[in-house]
Amino acid sequence: MNDRPVLFMLHALGGSARAWDGVAAALGGDFEVVAIDLPGFGDAHRMADARVVDMADQVCAVVRMHGAARWLLVGHSMGGKIASIVAARALAGEPGLFGLAGVVLLAASPPSPEPMDEARRRTMIGWAASGPLDAAAARTFVDDNVGAALPAGVDRQALDDLRRAAPHAWLSWLERGSLEDWSGEVGTLDVPALIVAGGADGDLGEDGQRATNARVYPRARIAVEEGAGHLLPLERPREIAGRIARFWHETAGTGPAVPADFARLIASARVSRRLRATLALRALADAADYAPAVLSPTQLRTLRAVAGRIVPQTGPMLDLAARLDAQLAAGGGDGWRFADLPPDRQAHALALDALAGFETGSGDEQHARLTELAEGRFTGAALSASQMKQWFEDLGADLVRLWLAHPATMARIGFDGFANGGDGTRKQGFERLGADEREAWEPLIVVEPLAPRMEVAR
Repeated sequence: MNDRPVLFMLHALGGSARAWDGVAAALGGDFEVVAIDLPGFGDAHRMADARVVDMADQVCAVVRMHGAARWLLVGHSMGGKIASIVAARALAGEPGLFGLAGVVLLAASPPSPEPMDEARRRTMIGWAASGPLDAAAARTFVDDNVGAALPAGVDRQALDDLRRAAPHAWLSWLERGSLEDWSGEVGTLDVPALIVAGGADGDLGEDGQRATNARVYPRARIAVEEGAGHLLPLERPREIAGRIARFWHETAGTGPAVPADFARLIASARVSRRLRATLALRALADAADYAPAVLSPTQLRTLRAVAGRIVPQTGPMLDLAARLDAQLAAGGGDGWRFADLPPDRQAHALALDALAGFETGSGDEQHARLTELAEGRFTGAALSASQMKQWFEDLGADLVRLWLAHPATMARIGFDGFANGGDGTRKQGFERLGADEREAWEPLIVVEPLAPRMEVAR
């Protein structure tokens, strides 16, 4: 089974799928690169419909047809706007789009109207007013958008792509597409993101990215390629490839992977948009630099250590403590608490303060303290021993629920009961209900043995 992450790469105005050749070559075999010719450009230059919505629809169709289990959107300039629209659709639970793990934006146009000097816009519109760009216009475009001259072969390719761009697509972007405001549809995307700007770029350089795309992606890391202009994939293919690889290995790809068959089931019509959107968010990697919203940093460290004992994990791990803190911040939970306990936020703070330093103890010391909690013998807390016992019981339920709610965990234990019907009034449901019986559509999953749980006296 091919479990490489898939990179769907979207080119800039006047570019084509070939613009990614250097990046793809530098990435090697660790990634599957799917470079897409957007409508009106490259080999798709004869496509008549080249609006922003047509481009987004085309990319969604390619993603659905591919069926990737984990994928990144990589958008350059114009392609960045399209990437953000597609990312928003994936996180909203659109059918066939499950598996988005992150977004990479290179000198990207934002969902909001693109900042552009109006005199330059009018000049570029004039280049295609009577037909395809001529050699002089293509030459000027490249020279105006690079920090230094491109290698000869890359330069020829860029000029060729510009000259075969359909005039209607060129004009559609400059007169309408770049000015369209999609910020309402896109909103804020809480997804791992990397934003790269050229140090010698103009409107879409670092300042422009911080003022636009960085506000859309609160988890984004911003990097600058010093000396580079706007045509980053052509100017710095090896550097861009290195940044993408590090982004995957250090950020977007660090969470548990959902098996391909299971991902396809979630993407299918057996799952509703609302549930698919929920599972899409749960499947995203946790932020390595998560800043607690309710707990203090010390309380979060303690909770991480406690969570590691209650729910030991193997392989890529979920940051259950961060997910619990985010749940507290959102006012979520299972909807009940012990009557003897204060509200959840207060109970967690008091109990974790009493466990301060837990993370520095040995395995035996940690086991002993948690055993005291479970048996109602824990002393020295603002909460009583019986309250600490109740808190520990409630905490264990929350942590296990958060772990089980991740689609990768569901796949590990062979649970697909959520796939009982998609949108609409007629639900497919289940027909084969006997022990060890499978529906024809169910993934054939080998249930993995889970990590041994910590034994705590009861």
